[in-house]
Amino acid sequence: VQRLVGIAFTIAAICAIIPGPVSAVAVATDVDGMLAEGRYLARIAPNVVVKLPLTENGLAACRVLSDEGTKVNVTLCFSAVQALLAAKAGAYFISPFIGRLDDKGVDGMELIREIRRIYDNYGYQTNILSASIRSTDHVRLAALAGSDCATLPPKIFAALYKHELTDTGVEAFLKDWASTGQSIL
Repeated sequence: VQRLVGIAFTIAAICAIIPGPVSAVAVATDVDGMLAEGRYLARIAPNVVVKLPLTENGLAACRVLSDEGTKVNVTLCFSAVQALLAAKAGAYFISPFIGRLDDKGVDGMELIREIRRIYDNYGYQTNILSASIRSTDHVRLAALAGSDCATLPPKIFAALYKHELTDTGVEAFLKDWASTGQSIL
């Protein structure tokens, strides 16, 4: 119980800082356990999204939690048919792990394109959350393939706004500005 209080405090603190959805993972593997943990996690803050694995039990728990109004992130997706099952179970997010697929020699971006096509064909509202992002190119390609959002390491996030031409452009502008001898304030 003490540990759960600490976890709840941490999740609540993160949710207070982040205005958008925050995934909190249920660790049980049986449906009843996932439901109990999912309901507990969902009560911590209104922006908690319960994270469940793409297993038979995870999808069963997703259906129940979704029907109760809890947003669910179905994670560890590696195929388009798994994503279809998650959407049918009411998932708010599907998390395909594109980097892990790439590690196995499978085109992770093709999975994003397939999921997008299926969801668009049938009007599913499940958001595609690209996971296991390994590079800024993954971010770009996932967005082009139709991913709604992504989870990525801080180092990749920081690299998104960096570009050599931006840096040299700012440097040139500041040099030109300094040569005028003017100041804004």
